[in-house]
Amino acid sequence: MNKLRKHTILKMNDLGKTKTPFVFLIDFDFEHPKIWGIEESRQHLLWQTPSQQNYEETSSTVDSFDWKVQPVYYGRYQKAFNLAQSHLHGGDSYLLNLTMPSRVETNLSLTEIFHASQAPYKIMLKNQFVCFSPEIFVRIEDQKISSFPMKGTIDANIENAAFILKNNVKELAEHNTIVDLIRNDLSIVADQVQVKRYRYLDHIKSNRNELLQMSSQITGVLPENYHEHLGDIINKLLPAGSISGAPKKKTVEIIKEAEKYDRGYYTGIFGFFDGENFDSCVLIRYLEQQGDELIFKSGGGITFQSDCEQEYEELVKKIYVPIA
Repeated sequence: MNKLRKHTILKMNDLGKTKTPFVFLIDFDFEHPKIWGIEESRQHLLWQTPSQQNYEETSSTVDSFDWKVQPVYYGRYQKAFNLAQSHLHGGDSYLLNLTMPSRVETNLSLTEIFHASQAPYKIMLKNQFVCFSPEIFVRIEDQKISSFPMKGTIDANIENAAFILKNNVKELAEHNTIVDLIRNDLSIVADQVQVKRYRYLDHIKSNRNELLQMSSQITGVLPENYHEHLGDIINKLLPAGSISGAPKKKTVEIIKEAEKYDRGYYTGIFGFFDGENFDSCVLIRYLEQQGDELIFKSGGGITFQSDCEQEYEELVKKIYVPIA
């Protein structure tokens, strides 16, 4: 464990013990975590959760919005997909989240996109990235911890889209695998773990399309003194199962071998502790500034039943911003 990771875990524990509010970012590899007090965070980070935000609303009218996508080369994705499949068929992994970076061009700045977009969670690390995530990581309220893994996507405009998604054999297997993984993860830190809601759908609108996304809710009960161990709890649950796979350790090794790029904060987590309750999201739907280029990172879960072309199409469909 590197020193910065250990320091962040201990600081979260200390702030939780004194019930001092804080916000944090943790990257996929947990090598560059950031943690701030609420007021301090305004200097570096703009953020919004379904219940809180740290900035004043500004006029977000967009007169024109140009959005040109240059998806990752299919051959590169296919090579990574085939490598992942060899491991899936060999039994090294049962579910693997494969992602890739794509270039986009737009007439809007990251700041303009942040203010104009609509999402349950919005995060902007100044001059670095903007994220508009639909996926909750974990919430803690009154000693109860809940996780909401999101697995399963379909174009909402397809006739009978909900029925097709819920009856797709591959999507069902993928979703069940992630539910089992998250249930096992929560059992590390909580008791009385159960699936409270199973395969419910969210409707997401964007500048390019409308999507249906399938999620489940898994809950458990934490010890009474959980505030004192917030850092330990989060550390034990990372990386998020929905953006890594099962089994986690081996699957992350395969991901790094297949993807061959740095995810950075993409597929990490953002979180907020208000002194009593805790809320966090997975950093997906993510647009990053890299020099003069804008890079959108996207992907999806694959199993041994996956079709390469279909998975590539899903990766491309997810390259959007939620500006209707």
